[in-house]
Amino acid sequence: MRLLVLLMLVGLMADRVTAQEPPVTTALATIKKVGREGQGNEEATKAWKTLVGSGGSALLPTLAAFNDANPTAANWLRSAVDAIVQSEEKAGRKLPAKELQEFVNTKTNDPSARRIAYELFATLEKETAEKLILTMVEDPSLELRRDAIAKTLAEAKEDAAKIAPLFTAARDKAQVEAIAKTLKKTEADISAHFGFVTSWHIVGPFDSTKGEGFAASHAPEKSVDLKATYKSKNAEDVSWKPVTAKSEKNEYALVDLNKELGKHKDSASYAYAEIEVAKETVAELRAGSTNAVKIFLNGKEVFAREEYHHGTRMDQHIAKVTLKAGKNTILLKVCQNNQQESWAQSWVYQLRICDATGGAIAFQQTRPEGK
Repeated sequence: MRLLVLLMLVGLMADRVTAQEPPVTTALATIKKVGREGQGNEEATKAWKTLVGSGGSALLPTLAAFNDANPTAANWLRSAVDAIVQSEEKAGRKLPAKELQEFVNTKTNDPSARRIAYELFATLEKETAEKLILTMVEDPSLELRRDAIAKTLAEAKEDAAKIAPLFTAARDKAQVEAIAKTLKKTEADISAHFGFVTSWHIVGPFDSTKGEGFAASHAPEKSVDLKATYKSKNAEDVSWKPVTAKSEKNEYALVDLNKELGKHKDSASYAYAEIEVAKETVAELRAGSTNAVKIFLNGKEVFAREEYHHGTRMDQHIAKVTLKAGKNTILLKVCQNNQQESWAQSWVYQLRICDATGGAIAFQQTRPEGK
């Protein structure tokens, strides 16, 4: 009987502990539930006030909450950090320099939160922060990495021996191009640095009248046979054509389908490539195209976006994948719509293979035989 009573008391105490969860923890959980289009805004507003009202003790937990926060919640957290910092400064209280430095040095923390923490730390201990940033040339936070490379580059001046490793470490396109210019590297060198696929087989045009071709599964989508002949949207025989992607005017490994297949509207085309990796590798397939795009890896669709003429930008389409050891096949479907404006005539694509930081992974490209 006494044992039963004791167990009941322990249970009640546990419930009470759960019910009395710290206000900061509860507030952060509420904010992380906020969604698009105002979902959860009312609750988040109250939680935000609780968070900011908790003062400096809420700063590090708020930064830590960036992990796994959706973009909308991250904006709430960022504004909370700003408000907390302003409140502490107004009250004449110092921010926790040691804890901020430790947060920055913990590379598993969210990259954006680490950048915010670094900037706060730099206001407290500028000299130490300047030394710290120099150690971050290969940091997983792209913002900290870019800053580290910029500072190292400035200190290196024109010393090629010091600048060369920065080319390998750089991920920012403009920064890579600036370093390449100093080192007199070619556009082909930059293309290889980013991991662009340059060897393709392409075929088309297939019908995509009224945009229906994006959802339709044409023959190459069902099975790739580089020796096959298909009927095009114009009832003409078309076959796979080998092409080499070209780099020019700061556009890397770009295939212009208008030049390679002829100018067509309401059309779909396919591009096929094979690569080999030494072992199973987590990677990202990053494509750029002003047209609607689907990406298939080893016969499985891994990305689709039906969007037309919003510009071609490097890395605008990203598929997170796992490459298997040995040969992997990549198939792109690139659809053109029927817009007649002069700015809506582009029909191009590019694709690269990289890790989560945007650094090229090691792969070999093979050129399979066609006709």
